[in-house]
Amino acid sequence: MPARPRRIAMHPADNVAIVANDGGLDAGTTFDDGLVLRDRVPQGHKVALVDVPAGGEIRRYDVVIGRAQKDIPAGSWVHERLLHMPGARGLEDLPMATVKAKAAEPLEGYTFEGYRNADGSVGTRNILAITQTVQCVAGVTEFAVDRIKRELLPRYPNVDDVVALEHGYGCGVAIDAPDAKIPIRTLRNISLNPNFGGEVMVVSLGCEKLQPERLLPPGSIPVLDQRAEDAPALDVVCLQDDAHVGFMSMVDSILRQAEVHLKRLDARRRVTVPASELVVGVQCGGSDAFSGVTANPAVGFCTDLLVRAGATVMFSETTEVRDGVAQLTSRAATPEVAQAIVREMAWYDEYLQRGSVDRSANTTPGNKAGGLSNIVEKAMGSIIKSGTSTISGVLSPGEKLPHKGLFYAATPASDFICGTLQLAAGMNLHVFTTGRGTPYGLAEVPVIKVATRSDLARRWHDLMDINAGRIADGEASVEDVGWEMFRLMLEVASGRKKTWAEQWKLRNALVLFNPAPVT
Repeated sequence: MPARPRRIAMHPADNVAIVANDGGLDAGTTFDDGLVLRDRVPQGHKVALVDVPAGGEIRRYDVVIGRAQKDIPAGSWVHERLLHMPGARGLEDLPMATVKAKAAEPLEGYTFEGYRNADGSVGTRNILAITQTVQCVAGVTEFAVDRIKRELLPRYPNVDDVVALEHGYGCGVAIDAPDAKIPIRTLRNISLNPNFGGEVMVVSLGCEKLQPERLLPPGSIPVLDQRAEDAPALDVVCLQDDAHVGFMSMVDSILRQAEVHLKRLDARRRVTVPASELVVGVQCGGSDAFSGVTANPAVGFCTDLLVRAGATVMFSETTEVRDGVAQLTSRAATPEVAQAIVREMAWYDEYLQRGSVDRSANTTPGNKAGGLSNIVEKAMGSIIKSGTSTISGVLSPGEKLPHKGLFYAATPASDFICGTLQLAAGMNLHVFTTGRGTPYGLAEVPVIKVATRSDLARRWHDLMDINAGRIADGEASVEDVGWEMFRLMLEVASGRKKTWAEQWKLRNALVLFNPAPVT
């Protein structure tokens, strides 16, 4: 028996809804209220609920996502080719810290087993990370890491992994340009991520522009600076040192130094810590029209739970929240925080203008195939990940979190750059929602993957950790999935459960955001 035709509207004022049925619905399909489809409408795509005249508003989330280019009769498929996208909201006359979040009781009594670091931060994994100053050393470091994993790591069972922090920066760049501070501080702060236990090891070529002392100057690693006076402040293996004769000399030197750090990491043990020590980065990629219906609202509910528990959450992706800027500035804790949001939006507007592109460049072919007509619609579904809590702070790209709470961490929307910048901010756990599907993962932190649709969850059953599509199916509420996510976070953070990305060792490359020129 064919499934009952189903559609989902996000607000009573909406004049479009999305088709919920797997595979979409054919022309002639009749809904329970008598609405008849005039066209075949794919799953996740919009259907007009009423007649919309040419020039009339198309509303979803009770937001104007476009205007009709021609008359659109009720029951028609409403896609991006029928819409004029509205202009971007200006950054003037915004509501600044005008909305006070409803007082919520603290969420107490939740804990996980983590690694307490000397600087007070907590790791969810115990990893040796090898920082690289320049791409030139990547091949040598990769060769050495492979040997470390085979020859040394089995001797240190309390160390979870060895990770080379490979990137494409370090030389051939305008390193003294003002914006060069972004990739430099990003790599510096990634090296100090809580999952690395304060053990900093660097592989350098020797002639690169980004010298080790510039990347990690004295005072930038408090834990090292507190060690014995005769201990080196920074552990650097320089491949161009005269002492290295031949390739294996370089590799053996990396192995010798790695073992020093492995011994210290292996002595660490998990301890019970409160849920307030979670530092969670939330992100979406391969988004579809269900992202803002199922997975992202569930993440938003979980974000509120985490904030109530005293934890830290970052939401990002500047171009994907730019069209909801008024929602963000109004939720800021203070006018100063609201102004910081405006500052980051304005900087990114100017950055896009320099490249002769605008915000419409964000929406991908996959987004559109999944029912998202333009960036305005996409933004409304993306911003929901931030929940309803007060926004307590703002981070510029590459900066480190200064305190707990809900943060807007300004990043590009690129999955890989966003994840890299959230690592630099200090996240120890990552949540990634997807509707079209992506095998995205990171070596440095566990990544919990959330499917927006049950069809994706079924097909990618060994890649998705949570199926938020059950919300659209009527089998679970946003609150149900949000609590499931919260509890899974504690299990994953404790090391009692591995995510699918961890099990398959799916690891996307670090991509440093470098708006400065390349020479």
